[in-house]
Amino acid sequence: MDISEIKRLLADEDPKLRLRGLVALKDYDSEAAVPLLINQRQDDAFLVRSFVAMGLGRKQNEAAYSALMEMLPTETDKNVKAEISNSLGLYGARSVDTLVSLFYDEPNWLVRRSILAIMPEMDCPQQLLEIALVALKDSDETIVQAGVATLGMLADTDYSEAALTALLPVKDAKSWRLRMYLAYALRPFDSEAATDTLTALRQDDHHKVVAAALEVLLPT
Repeated sequence: MDISEIKRLLADEDPKLRLRGLVALKDYDSEAAVPLLINQRQDDAFLVRSFVAMGLGRKQNEAAYSALMEMLPTETDKNVKAEISNSLGLYGARSVDTLVSLFYDEPNWLVRRSILAIMPEMDCPQQLLEIALVALKDSDETIVQAGVATLGMLADTDYSEAALTALLPVKDAKSWRLRMYLAYALRPFDSEAATDTLTALRQDDHHKVVAAALEVLLPT
């Protein structure tokens, strides 16, 4: 599809056609695509804005990054904000502080889940530990689960001890799912405390926790 046709679709009243135009931009480089994406960043349709945010992460340049940063504080739809977060993460270290601040300020589970998913790829173990500790206190269990899993990723970093210290109390969690997540999170930790906790989880009341602990303890 040529640029003139894409522009025609992006100007259409039907959001489905505007989405079609945005999808067609995948075949163009950043120089051509980013200005058109930026023009749609305040579109009335949240799904269109979500695709814009996604595109600004994939078609990277300074203008795209600036547009994402401008969209973030004004966006009200949580789905779009989550997509903005994910796209900012694709820009690497320059976005770390922004995403950490957003994690503190935005309790929405989808936004927090997106940040927890992208930050392990950003080589920032200290900040990853920081948001994982916050996640453990979240009221949404799926975010707590993600926090547990994230702490397990820090086993081979300078923050291994702090991560393990935060993980061990999860063995007493009321939710069996959290205890199961704990078993898997402890896999990479080479310590007596981790082994002792896994041994205790073998005696858990829930069979899935027991199975997870046995799986982790099996020699590789």
